Amino acid sequence: MNLLYPAKIKKGDDGRYFVKFLDIKEAITEGETLEEALFNASEVLTLSLEGLAEDEFEIPDPSDIKAEDVYQVAPSARVQSAILLRKARGEKTISDIARLLETSWAAASRLEDPKHWPRLKQLEKAAAVLGKQVVISFSS
Repeated sequence: MNLLYPAKIKKGDDGRYFVKFLDIKEAITEGETLEEALFNASEVLTLSLEGLAEDEFEIPDPSDIKAEDVYQVAPSARVQSAILLRKARGEKTISDIARLLETSWAAASRLEDPKHWPRLKQLEKAAAVLGKQVVISFSS
């Protein structure tokens, strides 16, 4: 699963670009240029997903919406890793994951904290105990 959220971007009469996420209604931003709007979109998406995760609200899966004025936007890598681990964990508790990783509850819990920067080795180990693997890619 990847976390590319669809965002509708429209150029206003004033020349500014307005961004509205289709799956996360509170994530709205703008920019003077398309590049600035896309940068701001990633920032506001990251902050919105952090807030949902911290408040323990359900984080929606990204819709598969394709249209000319819809762009696929990713949150920060640390937010992506926290959300993906949370979703991959399924019905397992943090305690279950800690036991599988042979670590403390606090260390296992930090892996799902969107403000924590896990090491790649930690992510690979956590993915492995969940029957998953980490795949890294760069996109533009």
